[in-house]
Amino acid sequence: MPHDAQHSFGVYKPVGHVVVSLPDDRAAEAAAAALAGLGLDGEAVRRYTDREMLRQIDADIAGASPLAAVGQEMNLILAHRVLAEHGYHWLVVRVGSDAQAADVARAVQAHGAERAQHYGRFIIEELIERPGGQPQVAESPDRGLDAQTPTGKESEAVDAGRAAGG
Repeated sequence: MPHDAQHSFGVYKPVGHVVVSLPDDRAAEAAAAALAGLGLDGEAVRRYTDREMLRQIDADIAGASPLAAVGQEMNLILAHRVLAEHGYHWLVVRVGSDAQAADVARAVQAHGAERAQHYGRFIIEELIERPGGQPQVAESPDRGLDAQTPTGKESEAVDAGRAAGG
């Protein structure tokens, strides 16, 4: 993700966007086509490969302020790093409302999206509920982002999704 994008304490935080992770290039292509069907294309939808995301995340981690760990920004990029290491591709979609963000999540979920996170000014909302009914537990800088898996680790969710054919 380009460094001229929105940052909070040195970490990418694209307020007014939905950040979507998809298992591979084919899924990202299909999801982008679905978003174009909603009238979102061109400047509203940006695509990133797993390698592009890893480069950006590593740059963010290197330049992050210690204050980035106070909110969820650092936990999110660490979770995103796990997905990128597993070959996930990304769409960053500019949205104008919560309703439009929900439409984006529904459209990309149909194409295998693992995550769709709507970045608001004060909160970052997960728009895709994880299968399996694991309750979300408290998140912290030490515990990281709760992946809603038995161990709470994002890598477990990736492995389970791949085993299920996702």
